[in-house]
Amino acid sequence: MKGTINKLRSTLGEQVDYYLPIGDESVHLNPFIGQSIQFQFTGNIYCDACGTKTKKSYSQGHCFKCMKTLARCDMCIMKPETCHYDKGTCREPDWADTFCMTAHYVYLSNTSGVKVGITRENQIPTRWIDQGATQALPIMKVKSRFLSGLIEVELAKSIADKTNWRAMLKGESVERDLQTIAKTLIESIDVELDNLRAQFGEDAIDILSDDMVDIHYPVTQYPTKITSHNLDKNPVVGGVLQGIKGQYLLLDTGVINMRKFTSYEIEWQS
Repeated sequence: MKGTINKLRSTLGEQVDYYLPIGDESVHLNPFIGQSIQFQFTGNIYCDACGTKTKKSYSQGHCFKCMKTLARCDMCIMKPETCHYDKGTCREPDWADTFCMTAHYVYLSNTSGVKVGITRENQIPTRWIDQGATQALPIMKVKSRFLSGLIEVELAKSIADKTNWRAMLKGESVERDLQTIAKTLIESIDVELDNLRAQFGEDAIDILSDDMVDIHYPVTQYPTKITSHNLDKNPVVGGVLQGIKGQYLLLDTGVINMRKFTSYEIEWQS
């Protein structure tokens, strides 16, 4: 099987089911756990947006031109609080209308520890799985990505907003009471939330009382030492697949972040 790869796709069940897109096909990865797998980078990279062959991947699978022109590659995607839509300088305002100017969720998740994050409704629970979260709890629903980013910044003054991926890959996180943590955090930013409601409208922020989601990953053995495969340095990746967590394949020879190599063309040999 040969084709360009994209990030791992997943479905939530008793354990997460993982699929690797390769061109127009897809490999169900869970049945390979405990078996040897091997794939090889052909040296070709094709832009995820326009399909142009590119020597280097920018912004996870884009050519240089698309990286500079597409809204999905702008800094405000990584830092939503820097959104400049209202200034009239958005790269793609029509795209932003459907991606950014829609309902977003602020959530807590337990990855390498408890962290705050944001996501669109249609990315629940995918966003949590991609981060390797073992627990997740939506705590607010807001009107836009920009607003969710402003709230995340306030919460991040008291709690992490990033995952320590090395710690996440070394095992399951200690179970935490996310609902109690959420209550304390929300109370700590009461004034800021009131200010945001005054600016964006009383109905712009909804405090949620959802149930926590538990996520279990198909892992038979976690690595004790993290060694990473890099297709740019060594095009051949092989070994016994010991598990999958987040966007990482856990092999007995090292781990590989498949999302990092979006748009790389590989030959799947297993």
